[in-house]
Amino acid sequence: MYDDDELDRLIDKLTLRAKVRLLTGADTWRTAAEPAVQLRPWVMSDGPAGVRGPSWDERKTSVLLPSATALAATWDEPLVERLGALLALEARRKGVHVVLAPNLNLHRSPLGGRHFECFSEDPELTGRIGAALVRGIQAHGVAATAKHYVANDSETDRLTVDVRVGQRALREVYLAPFEAAVAAGVRVVMAGYNAVNGATMTASPLLTDPLRSDWGFDGVVVSDWGAARTTLDTADGGLDLVMPGPEGAWGEALVRAVEEGDLAQRVVDDKVRRLLKQADWLGELGRPGRPGRRPEPGVRPGAVRALARRAAAAGTVLLANRGVLPLDADGLETVAVIGAHAARTRTQGGGSAGVFPQAEISVLRGVRARLRGRARVVHVPGPVPEGPPPPLDAELCSDPRSRVPGVLLRVLDARGSELYAERRATGRQLEPRMVTGAHTVEISARLHPRVTGAWTLGIAGFGRMSLRVDGRTLLEGDFPKDTDDPALVHVSPPARCATAHLTEGRDALLVARRELRPGTGRAMVVGAAPPAADEAAALEAAARAAREADAAIVVVGTTEHDECEGRDRLRIELDPVQNALVSAVAAANTRTVAVVNSGGPVEMPWREEVGALLLPWFPGQEGGGALADVLFGRTEPGGRLPTTWPAVLDDAPLTGTRPSDGRLDYSEDLHIGHRGWLRAGRAPAYWFGHGLGYTTWEYEELTGPATVRAGESFTVGVRVRNTGARPGREVVQVYLARPGAGVEYPERWFAGYAAVHARPGETVTAQVRVPARLLRHWDERAGTWRTEPGPCQVLAGRSAGDLPLTAVTELHAED
Repeated sequence: MYDDDELDRLIDKLTLRAKVRLLTGADTWRTAAEPAVQLRPWVMSDGPAGVRGPSWDERKTSVLLPSATALAATWDEPLVERLGALLALEARRKGVHVVLAPNLNLHRSPLGGRHFECFSEDPELTGRIGAALVRGIQAHGVAATAKHYVANDSETDRLTVDVRVGQRALREVYLAPFEAAVAAGVRVVMAGYNAVNGATMTASPLLTDPLRSDWGFDGVVVSDWGAARTTLDTADGGLDLVMPGPEGAWGEALVRAVEEGDLAQRVVDDKVRRLLKQADWLGELGRPGRPGRRPEPGVRPGAVRALARRAAAAGTVLLANRGVLPLDADGLETVAVIGAHAARTRTQGGGSAGVFPQAEISVLRGVRARLRGRARVVHVPGPVPEGPPPPLDAELCSDPRSRVPGVLLRVLDARGSELYAERRATGRQLEPRMVTGAHTVEISARLHPRVTGAWTLGIAGFGRMSLRVDGRTLLEGDFPKDTDDPALVHVSPPARCATAHLTEGRDALLVARRELRPGTGRAMVVGAAPPAADEAAALEAAARAAREADAAIVVVGTTEHDECEGRDRLRIELDPVQNALVSAVAAANTRTVAVVNSGGPVEMPWREEVGALLLPWFPGQEGGGALADVLFGRTEPGGRLPTTWPAVLDDAPLTGTRPSDGRLDYSEDLHIGHRGWLRAGRAPAYWFGHGLGYTTWEYEELTGPATVRAGESFTVGVRVRNTGARPGREVVQVYLARPGAGVEYPERWFAGYAAVHARPGETVTAQVRVPARLLRHWDERAGTWRTEPGPCQVLAGRSAGDLPLTAVTELHAED
């Protein structure tokens, strides 16, 4: 590794323009190279649930892990660390140096559209799980990125919103997970689009204080893609790297600022030094082959799939069980698997973090595999959920030229002449290859309908678009771009739909086109959905299948229209037909297991009607197999809720995500998540920390120190006994409270946890460490941390709402 003197000598070799050129990306995902100092580029990639690499190409597949919320639901840091190592392996395989994960923003409101990509409502749990992922990624020479610094907790107007938050809440709640990531050694921090207290984050003083001054972060601060929109204020702050490139707010404008004395040369040199140190750590500085990146970890494909499956089961939360689970596979003759989500299980959230999975195991496929040779599995789709038609795939259509399953992608010039063509596997093409003269993107496919009726056909994108079937125009028009949000422009553009009558067994030629215009991206998605069955008939068919089965598994959930980067949710209700489906199935069979396939909270008005209720989140590529493991008792459901779930949205003490006059006030201060519910005196459907297993536990004793000196951590012992008939795992949770204190605190707040395992009848003691930092508060007037002396309640139990054990510790002032 280079020392500071060696780095200074390298910096001295560069001209001002050469230095400035390094501070903006060379393209969308790569940094700039500089042969004069033997600096090679490094590549970044989105990565919370999988590492896509530097392109959107379905032929370049990735391992898809459970969503971030599902990882937090494991409450298992060693497992998350192993998953981080797996992400590093994927990054190395794809030539990626920096994984843009973890996302450390919080579940502030149930309406947050990007819940699935964030860990939790709680800063301590978020920090612990995030730090574990950082350690796992970086142990193998790949850099992790803590994002989106800071208070970027909702999607509405996210490019411009000014979050107004008090200094105490900012320090104790929103900055805390980032502090934990820095303590874990994170190499990169990403500044968000939003502003905080009047300063846009790419130019915020928070990039210096506390990030560098208090926490000692010496890595690289990168902008979110397109977030650096000005020159002098962003350059004079803590930002080091503007992405994407090569265009950007710095470049020649930054050169002029230095030459004219508006910016000190030292500021540029400091940024270059941090970039060179990062490149050195990555092994991309100096002669190729010199020590840098760690050896690539070797993992067999079978082991990768097994780890992803284990993670999905570990994050699955059993919310309720009325003696139905686990199902006995040997005692069943017929099992009904019901719902559109059962066959097309949603494995990941929508937006820039999406990947093309190597394989996806649906719930239906997982159940069939588990019961093969034992029981008959019947699938009934039920009513069609709301949402645009899914992208064309190889099961529905073929390339009109080769007749091979898939679609034909063509790029045309202004006269309609073909510039290039290739067969692709899907109608979702976000980055068609651009060539000189490109004017129009065309996707065509020969559809093979299996049902007669009115099919819904859709095209997504911006600009002039058309949709034709067998030469007949179904849709044509100009659809101007109505957003600057990059996720909506480049990844999830809105769909325009039309209907066409198609006949079973009779092929139809579908041709979709969109013109390319500057600033509108090149994403194009073409989809098709069969005729929707009569709702009453679909519900009756589902109820009949459930009635005739020994057990019923009904799967419902959200769609990409509900949960997606770039927009917040307007409701947390499932569409009415899905709620009706669960109720109909539950009424027909008391052994009904409801499975909720979502990344964030949903209302479940039927939750008391079903025999059991499972939450696998967006479970990744192995989700169906993992859920089958849980359903049939091969694996205990390991998950605990990382976020409080309301019964109905109106019960939630905090829901607002929409700014007023450009500002979003965090007026709740410290009281988000379970803290807010406790302050409001309301009971949710399910508390933070809730989750059942396949055994039962008795909480017997809580022991801890009688006194603790300020600034010292302490450990409490929680004795629990397995009172059930199976071995099991229990997540023992500890909370703190300061009733009667002179400083305002939450009614109680999460302070730590430990997982224990025990056989039936066995007693074990969980040792839970309470960090000293969770006993302190930020003194806004003095601008420093303080610990208030006096009594502190310590509470232990199974969730924020179930804490049967209490003790008191006296906090003494520091000497």
